[in-house]
Amino acid sequence: MIAKYTGRYVEIIYLAADGRLTQRTIFVHGVRGGIVRAFCTMSGAPRTFRIENILAVQPAVRSA
Repeated sequence: MIAKYTGRYVEIIYLAADGRLTQRTIFVHGVRGGIVRAFCTMSGAPRTFRIENILAVQPAVRSA
């Protein structure tokens, strides 16, 4: 589902390994083997996200 957003910004609700829920805006670089490679605007760094822990996804609204 999230693979269709490769090359785009999306907002996700993510369940972290420690049980915390976070809302993040990410730029999806690719999806492979259940892992999303992305740039996270919240941390300002490349991150990986497990698909099974992404609870919701929608296109991000970006302003210029």
